[in-house]
Amino acid sequence: MRRHFLTTTTALVLCLGAGHAFAGMDEAKAFLDAEIGDMSVLDRAAQEAEMQWFIDAAKPFAGMEIKVVSETITTHEYESKTLAKAFSDITGIKVTHDLIGEGDVVEKLQTQMQSGENIYDAYINDSDLIGTHWRYQQARNLTDWMANAGKDVTNPNLDIDDFIGKSFTTAPDGNLYQLPDQQFANLYFFRYDWFNDEKNKADFKAKYGYDLGVPVNWSAYEDIAEFFTGREIDGKKVYGHMDYGKKDPSLGWRFTDAWLSMAGNGDRGIPNGKPVDEWGIKVDENDRPVGSCVARGGDTNGPAAVYSIEKYLEWMKKYAPAAAQGMTFGESGPVPSQGEIAQQMFTYTAFTADFVKEGLPVVNADGTPKWRFAPSPHGVYWKEGMKLGYQDAGSWTLMKSTPDDRAKAAWLYAQFVTSKTVDVKKSHVGLTFIRQSTLDHQSFTDRAPKLGGLVEFYRSPARLQWSPTGTNVPDYPKLAQLWWQAIGDASSGAKTAQEAMDSLCAEQEKVLERLERAGVQGDIGPKLAEEKTLEEWNADAVAKGNLAPQLKIENEKEQGQTVSYDELVKSWTKN
Repeated sequence: MRRHFLTTTTALVLCLGAGHAFAGMDEAKAFLDAEIGDMSVLDRAAQEAEMQWFIDAAKPFAGMEIKVVSETITTHEYESKTLAKAFSDITGIKVTHDLIGEGDVVEKLQTQMQSGENIYDAYINDSDLIGTHWRYQQARNLTDWMANAGKDVTNPNLDIDDFIGKSFTTAPDGNLYQLPDQQFANLYFFRYDWFNDEKNKADFKAKYGYDLGVPVNWSAYEDIAEFFTGREIDGKKVYGHMDYGKKDPSLGWRFTDAWLSMAGNGDRGIPNGKPVDEWGIKVDENDRPVGSCVARGGDTNGPAAVYSIEKYLEWMKKYAPAAAQGMTFGESGPVPSQGEIAQQMFTYTAFTADFVKEGLPVVNADGTPKWRFAPSPHGVYWKEGMKLGYQDAGSWTLMKSTPDDRAKAAWLYAQFVTSKTVDVKKSHVGLTFIRQSTLDHQSFTDRAPKLGGLVEFYRSPARLQWSPTGTNVPDYPKLAQLWWQAIGDASSGAKTAQEAMDSLCAEQEKVLERLERAGVQGDIGPKLAEEKTLEEWNADAVAKGNLAPQLKIENEKEQGQTVSYDELVKSWTKN
């Protein structure tokens, strides 16, 4: 009996050991056969060569167990459930890829920054933290890492220039601090079928004097919202707008994710306005934040920002379903797919997969959508050369508090899930593009008609006007949490739009003041400017060729302007 037990135990140990002993090309070939096939920009020989590089580079870390974390979206679910296992099978490095809420990711990262404890070996956190990572210098400088300490584990075929979000994760010092893993934008959503209905077109033209089409400005968006709200289509009353308003952390993203820039807040500049960004935070010539309120040359409570909040509140009250006021981001996201919303200015393309499911009221019998995505319209304060919307760029970040060997193993995994071998397949699953080569792949040309303009937008020059939070924000975790509370007060009616934004900019400046006093960010940390009037700061901006803070425009309801969606797409393909 004892002998039998020992034999069985020995066999079990040998079997467990074999998992790492046989990690290698057989496992890689099985993965390529089952999961990748021709869904790659690399041919089979190049795929195998890339897998062989991972196998060889991972040998010093075989048997190691690492932990990484990301927010829960379809792309990361695919990585966690499918790619993490494949990587473990191929390299012998066991990966636990945790999926948690976006706010929880930031909280874990903040805890690791404050304590120095290695909670995770790598984070996929938004590039919105680029200003934080650059100023605190607690994240590894990837440019330096790839050239030096991490050179032996940096894939020669990584091709950083192929990443379309590289500019989002590059700091003012010219160095890369994060590697993009997924990207999605907030775009304008509209019912293409309703907009092309002859009666709707005729009725709209008769009432407003111009053609029903994709709105170029907020005035046209407002006219279209009014036109469709209460209109009967297919036997039911529909709405001209959709949004959400519950006082919840997700309400903050609704506004930090570039709503103010769409109105015309901040300065010109791609990917972000300088010296004033879309949060209304101003920096000096050395990238030191000097203020948020107009009294210090910022724009968080300027006329453009207040206008943006007033329009948000007005449209939700007049043109959205009553339930929208009490919804969060997650609750409101799928609503347009239910078939009663004519348009939505602020639609995250992360919901695309939810909008194209067979059998939905917004999908035709042949699988093509009844809706389309298009560039968002801009507000009356917006000027050419400004950003026009937001892209979320979830990006790999290696903290300096992570031991070198664990950081190297995690870096290998980060490169595996963003590699040219797997990226086309991953992008088909999650529709969150990060590589130009993937966007150019024939499979997306073939699939484009069923994705409602998503592929066309990402292939277009318009894409460049959509970008994440920039480097003016010196401490994203501390500042971002202020937004939902301030906007929530405006949404609930507790404060006017002006009062809410006055409160927000004052609270942001308290954080800037504390950072300045502590000196923790050195010579790139905040240095608050002296206070002046809006008129003085505007004159100073204009004299320097800048915009913000702008003076109030008396007539904020300009003439509505639209464009034909089909003509818009044609203009992109010509470029």
